Amino acid sequence: MRSDVHRVTPETARTWLDLNTSNRPLSRTFVNQLVAQIQRGEWQLTHQGIAFDQDGVLIDGQHRLAAIAKAGQAVDMIVTHGVPRTAFSVMDTGRKRTGRDALALAGEQNAVHLAAALRGLHLYQQNHETTWSGAGSMTSNDQLLELLTHHPGMRQALTHGQSINRGCRITITAATVGWYVTSAERPDVDQSEWLAGVTTGALLQSGDPRLTLRNTMLNLAAGKTHRRKEDSREHLLYYLKSWNAWVEGRELKLLRRSPGETMPRISRKALLVPHRPAP
Repeated sequence: MRSDVHRVTPETARTWLDLNTSNRPLSRTFVNQLVAQIQRGEWQLTHQGIAFDQDGVLIDGQHRLAAIAKAGQAVDMIVTHGVPRTAFSVMDTGRKRTGRDALALAGEQNAVHLAAALRGLHLYQQNHETTWSGAGSMTSNDQLLELLTHHPGMRQALTHGQSINRGCRITITAATVGWYVTSAERPDVDQSEWLAGVTTGALLQSGDPRLTLRNTMLNLAAGKTHRRKEDSREHLLYYLKSWNAWVEGRELKLLRRSPGETMPRISRKALLVPHRPAP
């Protein structure tokens, strides 16, 4: 076998893809992820590349080549020739490095929940439409690390998100993102009463948005509604609706999501009038 670094152009990629006669079916979603990484300038030269067997047949790297061709940009890549055909069965059997792995390697604590929350923040910022699924919802490890650099407050928000999750069973991702974006966009608001109300429900009366959110989340967790239990986008939508009502001093007796409803924006009402129903 021999390996060299090549500058693989889109034209070369298309030519080499013609030598792909025995690879697994192409995943368009994964190709689009790689295309986005190339176009964002995140592509890096590593030991992973493409490989041809003794007969010149492409046996590894079809997704990378397809992404280069689609992105229309040349990248540097390790190219190996003469790989034994018998090695094909053990290629790509290792576990792919996840966002959790990247954060843990960077020294972050609670990397599993932090990675999920950072993805949720990215989707909140980029996609106010009705879904967080599909190729557009993918977030690379580099994006997660960059998000944390720009939003270090997510570390502290995660502790509040976990507390709210324990109190009312909302997903940690939704609670963390909800806490972070409301705190960041409304630093004038003291959220201590919000936190106490949502996590304990103590002394709250019907119509208090905190109680409505709490009851809605507990009912979802108990399976008392037909909605999905672990839909972080839906949970965040309910969180923000409730928070907006609370900060505006409005009653809120029912939380529901209308078909096609987009994510609420943070209320900009200048005067904070916490909801305190008359006894």
